[in-house]
Amino acid sequence: MTTNQVSRRDALARTGLLVGGALVGNQLLAASSRAAESAGAGKRPFLFCLNTATIRGQKLGIVKEIEVASQAGYDAIEPWVDGLEAFVKGGGQLPDLRKRIADSGLTVEGAIGFPEWVVNDEARRAKGLERARREMDMVAQIGGKRFACPPAGATDLPRLDLFDAAQRYRRVLEAGKEIGLVAELEIWGSSKNLNRLSECVAVAMETGHPDACVLADVFHLYKGGSELGGFRLLGPQAVQVLHMNDYPAEPAREKIDDSYRVFPGDGTAPMTELLRALHHTGGQKVLSLELFNRKYWAEDPLEVVKAGLGKMKAAVEAALA
Repeated sequence: MTTNQVSRRDALARTGLLVGGALVGNQLLAASSRAAESAGAGKRPFLFCLNTATIRGQKLGIVKEIEVASQAGYDAIEPWVDGLEAFVKGGGQLPDLRKRIADSGLTVEGAIGFPEWVVNDEARRAKGLERARREMDMVAQIGGKRFACPPAGATDLPRLDLFDAAQRYRRVLEAGKEIGLVAELEIWGSSKNLNRLSECVAVAMETGHPDACVLADVFHLYKGGSELGGFRLLGPQAVQVLHMNDYPAEPAREKIDDSYRVFPGDGTAPMTELLRALHHTGGQKVLSLELFNRKYWAEDPLEVVKAGLGKMKAAVEAALA
C-alpha cells in the first residue's frame, strides 16, 4: 500500500461520506453504524424548515418571514443572504435578529448565497471566496449552522475539473470552519457543472475535509438526472439538508425550470423512495421547503407555508410507514 493510498483512505474516513465498501473496511463500517445510531437516539428523523424563497415574492422582509415560519409550526428557517443584507441596510442588528429567531422557537439550519467560489478565473474566484467569507460571517451572527455553495458563475461550459473543484470547495470549507459553520456543496441540476449527486459527492470526498457535505434538492436531483440508488452508498454526514419540492410531468425534464416547483406530493417525484433512501443513510435530516412558484407568491404567505408544512409531514409519514 502506498503513502497516497493511506492518505486517501484517511481522507474518506474523515469526511464520513461513505458507510461501507472495501475501501474503508469492516471496522469502519461497524463504527460508523454505531455512531449513527447513537447520534440519532432520541431525535426525530426529520426537522421541518422553511426556505424563505417559498414566500420571496410577497416581499415580507426577514422579520416577518421569521414570524410566519414560527406561526406555521416550522422547526427552522433557511434565509437568503440578501434578506439579511436588507435587514442590516434598514438599520437592523444581526445579534438582535438572532435573538428574535431563537425567541420564535426556530433554528437557522442553513442560508442561501451565491458567491463565485468555484469559477476558473482566479480573480473572480478570489472575490467569490471573499464574498463567501463575508456572507458566512453574517449567517454565523444569526446562529446559522450551514451555508449553501452552489456552482454560481460556473453553470455553463467548459466543464470544471473535479479535482480543481475539490480544492476550491476545501478553501470555502476552511473559511467556514474558522467562522463557525459548514459550507454545503449544493447540487444545481440545470448547471453544466456540479449537477448530479455523484459528481458533488466525488468533489466533497476529494476535499478530505471533515465538514464536507452535499446540499440536495428534489427538483435538482430530477433536473440533473441523478440516480436515487446512489444514496445507499452514503453515510449520515453526506447529505444533511434536502430542499423539498415536487415537479409536474410536463414540461419535460429538458424544458422544466424552477418556476414549475410545486408542493411535495402534488407532482410526480418519487418522494417516498427518495425520503426512504435519505433516511436510511442515518442521522437526522433537515427538510427545507424551497419553492419558486409565482402562483404561491400571489397567495397569503401564512397559508402557503402551512400548506407546505402539511405536505412535507404527509410525505414523511408515507415514507416511514
